[in-house]
Amino acid sequence: MPSFEYLAKDKTGKDLKGVQEAPDAQELVHQLKAQGLLVVRVEQVKKSSSILSVSTGPTPKKAQQGKSGGIKLDDLVIFARQMATLVAAGIPLVQSLDILADQVDKEKFRLVLRRLHSDVLTGKSFSEAMQSHPKTFSALFIHMVRAGEMSGKLQEILDRVAQYFEKSSALQKKVKSAMMYPMVVSIMAFSITFFMLAFVIPQFATIFEGLGAKLPVPTQILITVSNYLAANWWWIIALLVGGIFSFKKFIVSPLGRLPWDSFTLKMPIFGPIIMKVAVSKFARTLATLVRSGVAILAALEIVSKTSGNALIEKVITDLMGSVKRGESIAGPLEKCGVFPSMVVRMIAIGEETGELEEMLSKIADFYDTQVDTAVSGLTSLIEPLIVGFLGIVIGGIVIAMFLPILTLTQAIK
Repeated sequence: MPSFEYLAKDKTGKDLKGVQEAPDAQELVHQLKAQGLLVVRVEQVKKSSSILSVSTGPTPKKAQQGKSGGIKLDDLVIFARQMATLVAAGIPLVQSLDILADQVDKEKFRLVLRRLHSDVLTGKSFSEAMQSHPKTFSALFIHMVRAGEMSGKLQEILDRVAQYFEKSSALQKKVKSAMMYPMVVSIMAFSITFFMLAFVIPQFATIFEGLGAKLPVPTQILITVSNYLAANWWWIIALLVGGIFSFKKFIVSPLGRLPWDSFTLKMPIFGPIIMKVAVSKFARTLATLVRSGVAILAALEIVSKTSGNALIEKVITDLMGSVKRGESIAGPLEKCGVFPSMVVRMIAIGEETGELEEMLSKIADFYDTQVDTAVSGLTSLIEPLIVGFLGIVIGGIVIAMFLPILTLTQAIK
């Protein structure tokens, strides 16, 4: 008969550990329950033992190996939706976590849910258990769940979290798709041009040198640049890679983050889109937190940490100090000069009428629409610019290469 090592709790909450023989894990669970114990874990004592985590409900099946990969925003959306559905159906929180842990595809997320399940079994609240996984659950998610637990509206709050994450994910995807297209095309255009200059043009230069004729100035300049690239292409690429790496390190450092984030809000073409995204994220996050019952100072602190922009974070941090002194939200926002005047006025009206969260939601919806329009316009604008750039560069190279041929033809005539 196999032996099992178990961890259980008595009625006073004291941990009890031991090893006991039983036909199987389920039978041991029944025996321990009959003794008035709450079973936390049962593990078969073998070299290749498999751990079966059990709760007060039915013993779960052995977890299968899940997919690898990190936990993404879409995974949290599905988790929040499913948790809201299970809680609304009256299923206890412990069993809900156990059910979701069994059906999650990603192994990393499954382990997180198993730990949440174990922590809740030991007496922790759902929000307290989530605090042990800050890389998975944001401060916004944790604070909203805590507000749901305190108000008794956990199902409603989880629905709200899922809706917030869905809109945030949709906004991120729109911006990424808008940025990805010009970036990929630009990289391809640069790579093709670099390859032609470094490896193709030198072959033509050898032919032209054999003709012994004087080359036109554009051709001479092109061949000089080409010869330089052909001789030094390796360290030029190394310099570019090193420069890109150093630049990325600089803009995420405390010294460079604020200047860079301030510049991105004012840069041509992309700046207005980044500003609209920042305003939408600020308004939707604050509206979601305020509507869920989170205190205004705690909500502003979460908004500052999740803003994703150092300048916006600084503005909100200064705003928190003003709110502590009894000032309104709209006044300090107007003084900072970062947020559009329409946003400030709508927030002021929301504070005066007592419908701040409603006004913030309208601001977020409006700027989401603005982002859609701006992204569509950006794509339409960038396409002809890229085509024009390629036409000038590639056309210039072709013309410079054909000029000597035209010159020789005229000389022969």
